[in-house]
Amino acid sequence: MPATKPRSSPPATPPARRPSAASPKTPARKAAGGRPTREAAALLERRILDVAAGLFADQGYAATSMEQVAEACQAGKDTLYRRYASKGALFSAILERFRVDIIDELNACMAADGAPRERLRRYARALLDVNLRPQLVALNRVTLGEAVPARGVQPTPAADDPFLRQMAALVEAAQAAGALAAGDALFIAEQLLYATSIKPLVATMLGQTGFADPAAQQAYFDRAWDLFMQGAEPR
Repeated sequence: MPATKPRSSPPATPPARRPSAASPKTPARKAAGGRPTREAAALLERRILDVAAGLFADQGYAATSMEQVAEACQAGKDTLYRRYASKGALFSAILERFRVDIIDELNACMAADGAPRERLRRYARALLDVNLRPQLVALNRVTLGEAVPARGVQPTPAADDPFLRQMAALVEAAQAAGALAAGDALFIAEQLLYATSIKPLVATMLGQTGFADPAAQQAYFDRAWDLFMQGAEPR
């Protein structure tokens, strides 16, 4: 999910269905004094982010304007700019929304029963699934190819990456259980992520279709995991 670089894609649950730009505007309920209710404001924000995510994924960063987003979601330019001061702020909000949704989803892998090594494996496998979701692949491509060079968003340092921090916590648990060799947990987590997710993500971003088949994804993951464990298991 989404993230702003391949090691963490954003970005976020399965990608939200992109509303049609032509869909009718949902009337906003008004609170006393003519202001939208908190519920209506939340629904409007969700619609803005869903529509904007679809436009950025389909058109790219440079080709998508704030005016297009406002027109597509029928929010009004003033409404849009009150929430997001710039296109970069809007794009960052989309990535953050995906991150939050995905973190909630992946927390189940950390909390589920099983040995620490198995929980780490499930988490790494779930990240591969997340990284290969079509909208997140598109948003990662836009982030790396356009938004970061244009300074619309900034790359996330590894130490601040929530997905790597979660994986590092699982690495530490596996180390404590004697299933992994001692070492820098964040570095080990980063290597595991590269081994199991980054090649399929980059290949898919470049238009290759070899990882579209779930069986091919699983076969790649199994080989990458086994190879990683050969180097990470205690001697």
